[in-house]
Amino acid sequence: MQTQEILRMLRLPELGDLGQFFRSLSATTLDSGGARRSVIGDGPQLLTHYYDDARTMYEVFRRGLSISGNGPCLGFRNPKKPYQWLSYQEVADRAEFLGSGLLQHNCKPCTDQFIGIFAQNRPEWIITELACYTYSMVVVPLYDTLGPGAVRYIIDTADISTVIVDKPQKAVVLLEHVERKETPGLKLIILMEPFEEALKDRGQDCGVVIKSMQAVEDCGQRNHHVPVPPKPSDLSIVCFTSGTTGNPKGAMLTHGNVVADFSGFLKVTEKVIFPRQDDVLISFLPLAHMFERVIQSVVYCHGGRVGFFQGDIRLLSDDMKALCPTIFPVVPRLLNRMYDKIFSQADTSLKRWLLEFAAKRKQAEVQSGIIRNDSIWDELFFHKIQASLGGCVRMIVTGAAPASPTVLGFLRAALGCQVYEGYGQTECTAGCTFTTPGDWTSGHVGAPLPCNHIKLVDVKELNYWTSKGEGEICVRGPNVFKGYLKDPERTKEALDDDGWLHTGDIGKWLPGEYIAPEMIENIYIRSEPVAQMYVHGDSLKAFLVGIVVPDPEVMPSWAQKRGIEGTYAELCTNKELRKAILEDMVRLGKESGLHSFEQVKAIHIHSDMFSVQNGLLTPTLKAKRPELREYFKKQIEELYSISM
Repeated sequence: MQTQEILRMLRLPELGDLGQFFRSLSATTLDSGGARRSVIGDGPQLLTHYYDDARTMYEVFRRGLSISGNGPCLGFRNPKKPYQWLSYQEVADRAEFLGSGLLQHNCKPCTDQFIGIFAQNRPEWIITELACYTYSMVVVPLYDTLGPGAVRYIIDTADISTVIVDKPQKAVVLLEHVERKETPGLKLIILMEPFEEALKDRGQDCGVVIKSMQAVEDCGQRNHHVPVPPKPSDLSIVCFTSGTTGNPKGAMLTHGNVVADFSGFLKVTEKVIFPRQDDVLISFLPLAHMFERVIQSVVYCHGGRVGFFQGDIRLLSDDMKALCPTIFPVVPRLLNRMYDKIFSQADTSLKRWLLEFAAKRKQAEVQSGIIRNDSIWDELFFHKIQASLGGCVRMIVTGAAPASPTVLGFLRAALGCQVYEGYGQTECTAGCTFTTPGDWTSGHVGAPLPCNHIKLVDVKELNYWTSKGEGEICVRGPNVFKGYLKDPERTKEALDDDGWLHTGDIGKWLPGEYIAPEMIENIYIRSEPVAQMYVHGDSLKAFLVGIVVPDPEVMPSWAQKRGIEGTYAELCTNKELRKAILEDMVRLGKESGLHSFEQVKAIHIHSDMFSVQNGLLTPTLKAKRPELREYFKKQIEELYSISM
């Protein structure tokens, strides 16, 4: 493939920008329609469940309760204190009490009953979720980064009458919507934390009952209802996703969808790193997103424990040392920070050389299938790194964005544990591809999970052709959602008549020299003065260009070390500094293995951060690529004109 076509791979207008590729056709089988599926499995049928006694999320937890021997389930801690644990039976009992209490407050035990959860990760989140599943109700997560407008839209669209929140401040936000008559259907707000009587009075004034979670549980304990378990085909959760344009879309996921997805994960890993009853997961990624939900479900299904962070990401390392987790779900941004911190401590050329030498020795072991944390290199160089994560991590799972191959390769060696990468989206529950155990190469997102088929389809207007093994990624299987809540038009755009989910992302089969813009950006933002980065590729041009937003706290001192003085505004227009930043980015690109055509050849320095407020980031802080392309259209044209 020529460079022009490679650059076209990087330019993804209207279709999203995964740009990654699927690993190893030997790990898939091909049908007559061009769809591929995993070779892992017991027969020709796609996997719907792993255990016969765990086909719904209610049954998943009951299985964990049974095999755990009523062991510890949900953990939490106060500052500088050890973790405290709720047992499986305590969680199950509280869920039944809360669910019964909800029924006493006019909720119905059916899939038409939507319950909002507006809270940070904590045990009460899981208790609330299980309460809903115990009585066939449906969970609708709300989260801060959606913004108040989106929260209002979701409550109104989903006809939510009851929301369970963690803090009084969130109750106030919800009451303000009611007072403005934006959410007239909201009638009950339940608080996990203590609140003042004035809040209850304010609610009463606008027709909303304010109650504590404990009071509702007490009510349910006095008026216990027999559980009304759901069926696999019943709706379990409506997960609203923040799109780059328009209102959020409510992806409807059944119990069967979620069970199929995590069963695919279990099937892939069953021979090498199967979940155990003594597994411990650290929970800090938002429970409102399906990635975290699916990984936690795997733990509950096997009677393991989940410990929640204190709520402050800056204290995560302290929480991990106290918890000693064995399973660590992460996103690439955190992996990048870990990598940068490790190398920042190698503050001399000799220390860096020794660290890189040790990493290469261990990477050679990894490539030959040896993953351990007891080598001489671990004792000399990596023991402290492993101890900073609690010293017990045996599996890391990363997703949500492309991971840097350099970072992934180094951490696989340094942490001495199995690191898996997957690709998916809410509409296929969480994942649809996953690293094949034993394939510890980086720069791809693995093979299809055993619960779904994957095929690529031509995108003629963008010149992507399945004959070249590239195209829009489509997914079909029991993990694919049922559509968007009350949105038939966008459902029809996503799901075709044959049940294929059209993801809007571009992929390519087999490993190759292609790399996503996001992956290039992940490499470049490790440059010390760079805070934000947007890489642009035009299919009619022979190279990439970039927009760089410098870190205002770091750049002045970084520039001063190079003899360049000035205010932040002056430095942003300084040609000499722009050249120095570009050189540093290119250096990082070379170290990360980028080819020449994958490196940016020119950059524009922009002084203002990309943000939700200026329309360049989604509420979940992802780049809005079409908006960035349009916003910087003039600067991009200038970069191409002066670099020709």
